[in-house]
Amino acid sequence: AKYVPSVLYPDSELASNLLLLAEAIHFNQDLRVGPVALNGFATHANQAVEHGDLLTVASQALSAFWADILEHGHGNEALIMTWSEFGRRPDANASGGTDHGSAGPMFLIGTSVKGGFHGGRLNLTDLDKKNLKFSTDFRSVYASVLEGWLGAPSIPILGGVFETLKLLR
Repeated sequence: AKYVPSVLYPDSELASNLLLLAEAIHFNQDLRVGPVALNGFATHANQAVEHGDLLTVASQALSAFWADILEHGHGNEALIMTWSEFGRRPDANASGGTDHGSAGPMFLIGTSVKGGFHGGRLNLTDLDKKNLKFSTDFRSVYASVLEGWLGAPSIPILGGVFETLKLLR
């Protein structure tokens, strides 16, 4: 009840969860990880509309959260990492959606992030059984965040050694 957001959060479950996370960051400096989720990206049909709506929800909620974090002076204490538990195939299926695939984007947001595109650009025509050939192992991104941001050893968590990337300042 004591927390006053510095921005108006949109009306979505994701935004409400991010507002709670902003409160937790503001009042508990020992918070290490705060997971939130946005479901619905398994767009096997009618993807054009559904995917666009989901991306709007995500971008509006993340924008409000990050603006709030910055306004409260916690920009150096927070890092946002987005991911999906599955990639998507580049070609539409017969239902106007896409099927699960082997590659997908990840985003890091924060004042400590080295901005820009990291990893190789994917070739939309050079496929492996209709799947994109990923250029960066997602576990390398995890390892980079675990070691570079959280100061945690990545080997016991990831079950092996993965290259760390120069994603953080």
